[in-house]
Amino acid sequence: MSKVLITTIPFGNKNSLPLEMLEEENIEYLINPFNKKLTEDELIELVGDFDVIIAGTEPITDKVMNQASNLKMISRVGVGLDSVDLLAAKERGIKVSFTPDAPAPAVAELTLGLMLSLLRSVHVSNSKMHDGQWHRLFGRRLAEVTIGIIGVGRIGARVLNRTKAFGTPRILVNDVMPNLELGRQFKLDWVSKQRIFEEADIISLHVPLTHRTKNMVRKKHLLSMKQDAIIINTARGGIINEQDLYEVMQSGHLSGAAIDVFEQEPYDGPLKEIQRCLLTAHMGSMSVDCRTRMEIEATEEAIRFLSGKPLKKVVPKDEYEVQKQSL
Repeated sequence: MSKVLITTIPFGNKNSLPLEMLEEENIEYLINPFNKKLTEDELIELVGDFDVIIAGTEPITDKVMNQASNLKMISRVGVGLDSVDLLAAKERGIKVSFTPDAPAPAVAELTLGLMLSLLRSVHVSNSKMHDGQWHRLFGRRLAEVTIGIIGVGRIGARVLNRTKAFGTPRILVNDVMPNLELGRQFKLDWVSKQRIFEEADIISLHVPLTHRTKNMVRKKHLLSMKQDAIIINTARGGIINEQDLYEVMQSGHLSGAAIDVFEQEPYDGPLKEIQRCLLTAHMGSMSVDCRTRMEIEATEEAIRFLSGKPLKKVVPKDEYEVQKQSL
């Protein structure tokens, strides 16, 4: 009997179909018994003789794969691949697939919600009200600010689409591969990242974590932003240097920040001290529909592999090249 280790949690909580699919195929499975994001050592302890990992963001490293003698496939629930050592997997002939489109609508909507919350200081007012303070805060409307989006792929483009309902804000965009079709749909200014830092009122990050984007936003970039600017990261932890962000906000610079992803998760760092820094627990993809779709797609890939059928969502070759270049 084939064996599947499900490391991502929660899994099958809102819709049990992925688990039913495995059971119908007589595939034995184990759901992460630690009920939290696994460390490398915890994953090594679990991985044993499983044929497939249905994975989250835990580190699937060369060291982990060394202890997984039967591992033949990794089916990633989500889009980010920085947690998987693709080159070590390739060397061992381990197939890797992912679900790049499924989480995008949920992440885009959370991003827009964070924009609105920060512009109107909803999170600050909520905190003050719970402390017994009645204080009405001035804010800004989305249509009246300059939005800067760094990375306009699956998620960044959806954020753009969702801003249309709020009027016609000025939009600055940056991407390593500018999408000219987007330019025909929206009035966009394709500019350098530095111009976005200097001119945008809201900056939203939508890039993968690579050696090029690690600590992409540091103290000098944050200080070059407007005094009352806002920055949002729903992409990957490690793109913004968290200590630098803490020090800059502690000094009074920036009117707000929203961080959904962290270098170490669960997060327990100093940003918790900054009231105007809105923190969420890596919830970008956690709408019921998108999370369910991610789990189903990842499970379908695992079943296809174990049934000897071609995979539909294999990680493209350029993702391996990105990791290769980081060595």
